[in-house]
Amino acid sequence: MTNKPPSGAPDTASPGKLSLSHLAAMKGRGERIAMVTAYDAPSARLADAAGVDVVLVGDSAAMTVLGLDSTVPVTVDEMLMLTRAVSRGATRSLVVADMPFGSFQISDESALENAVRFVKEGGADAVKLERAGPTLRRVGAILDAGIPVVGHIGLTPQSVKMLGGYKAQGRTAAKAHRLLDDARALERAGCFAIVLEAIPAAVAARITRELTIPTVGIGAGPSCDGQVLVWHDLLALSTGHLPRFVKQYADIGGAILTALEAYVADVRAGRFPEAQHTYPMPEEELQLFEAELLATSLGEKRHK
Repeated sequence: MTNKPPSGAPDTASPGKLSLSHLAAMKGRGERIAMVTAYDAPSARLADAAGVDVVLVGDSAAMTVLGLDSTVPVTVDEMLMLTRAVSRGATRSLVVADMPFGSFQISDESALENAVRFVKEGGADAVKLERAGPTLRRVGAILDAGIPVVGHIGLTPQSVKMLGGYKAQGRTAAKAHRLLDDARALERAGCFAIVLEAIPAAVAARITRELTIPTVGIGAGPSCDGQVLVWHDLLALSTGHLPRFVKQYADIGGAILTALEAYVADVRAGRFPEAQHTYPMPEEELQLFEAELLATSLGEKRHK
């Protein structure tokens, strides 16, 4: 019996980077797309090894990595640094860079300039933009330069103040229609996938059926073509309140805390380092070292 590669992962006959057409084919076959956020090279390497299809360098890094209160303050340069790190670690997964607040809202020109930086300097395979409306023009400008774009509707954290907080969206018929219209508009604009965040499962299911491009849900139910979770949430590295849609797959945060407490206790008690953690020195070299120090000390005393 042979071991099959993870769903969405290429076999040994087809190594290398996944493509946009691979994701489209997954939707056509009814295979679910696995996406996670990641912010550094080691995490990206692990995601690759696990068979993750898309690594999103999310602007959630503002909170999970940089300790900020929201995604709004994170800068292009900060996101570029994280994207470069992830791109070095992800050799198979597609890398999508979140364009932070202010990087695409001002004009088509600034949106294109920043998107080019994420691809050219950051090594990203694509960029993600929040919302529809005026964003549709930015999507077109970026696509015209040959840069693939992922859309994002529903709860869009960059505009959370306008949405009245971190609340589920599309819970009335009118708002659900608006989400569907936005999704269709993003598809027409050329997005190759759309993230649906914090919307009713039934609405997400309808949007997914209506679109020919993949949908990736986060708090949008099981009918999306794929799912995404934040790295720090699914590994229990986050602190404070977690959204209801988060499933924690391991208590890595607890394991790290236990390890650090054990380390601190060993240092305090003198149990670390032990002999196997130190580097030996040949006895004759040690004697020579001590003799030279003694001679130097005696010479200094004679000159006083």
